[in-house]
Amino acid sequence: MPAPTSAAAPTSYKGIFLFCTAIFLFVVMDTIVKYATETYPPMQVVWARNFFHTVLMTLFMVPSQGLKIIQTNRLKLQIVRSMLLLCATISFFTAIKYVPLADAGAVGSTAPLFVILFSVLILKEKISYRRWGAVGVGFLGAMIILRPGMTEVHPALFLVVCTSICYSLYQIATRFLSGIDRPATTLFYTSLVGTVLMSAAMPFFWVTPDLQGWLVLVVIGLIGGVSHFIMIKAFDFTAASTAAPFQYTQLIWMAIFGYMVFGDFPDGLTIFGTLVIVCSGLYILYRERQLSKS
Repeated sequence: MPAPTSAAAPTSYKGIFLFCTAIFLFVVMDTIVKYATETYPPMQVVWARNFFHTVLMTLFMVPSQGLKIIQTNRLKLQIVRSMLLLCATISFFTAIKYVPLADAGAVGSTAPLFVILFSVLILKEKISYRRWGAVGVGFLGAMIILRPGMTEVHPALFLVVCTSICYSLYQIATRFLSGIDRPATTLFYTSLVGTVLMSAAMPFFWVTPDLQGWLVLVVIGLIGGVSHFIMIKAFDFTAASTAAPFQYTQLIWMAIFGYMVFGDFPDGLTIFGTLVIVCSGLYILYRERQLSKS
């Protein structure tokens, strides 16, 4: 493999920087979400996350894209994919109302392991024994964090497991749509479906916000929209496989923000379980790179 040219390296670094920026902003959003759920129902916060994201996309993408942005070749799959992400968001926003950010992030980092599992079951991909072993080790890390039968764990952490399952299925659906619909179309449906469904549910959960509450809810949606845009731009400069290991910086930021804002810090077993999951994920990424080179 030839060494990258001097022009290619800065481009890759720019993509990694943008990717890490998006991850940081997602954690900022999650921190504000946790704060917001102290006053408003998680379902209302999920509505705000989708509604103001859709408003942002409509203002900035529809003028240039026109009606092309809603033209899809797989409408049912777009809707199913968007509903999977919506279920993941509802589960995660509800969970972080009750559990520390770092704990939720640690359990949520099992999502890549579920992606491999569902790739075998749904996409019929062939997985080596080494990667199966890494998946097993990763789930062992999750068990260390959850500690079933050893100590009392808040039930909301199992909602984070649900988040990982839904998010991994969402990623599988995204693979199916790749090359079928334009990325802008897929991104628009993601927030649009969530907005429609959550708006229909709002009469059952609505708590009228004050001025500060509206500001918080708007900021959640705008940060979510901007973060997605930055992440998409990151992949213009670097490959997803190159950026993927930096996903784990999310765990560092969650621990920092959880401690600084809410006074929460993960205990020793949670930190150890998180390291086990991270090592498992990094090994899987390493194996994928080795196989792509062969």
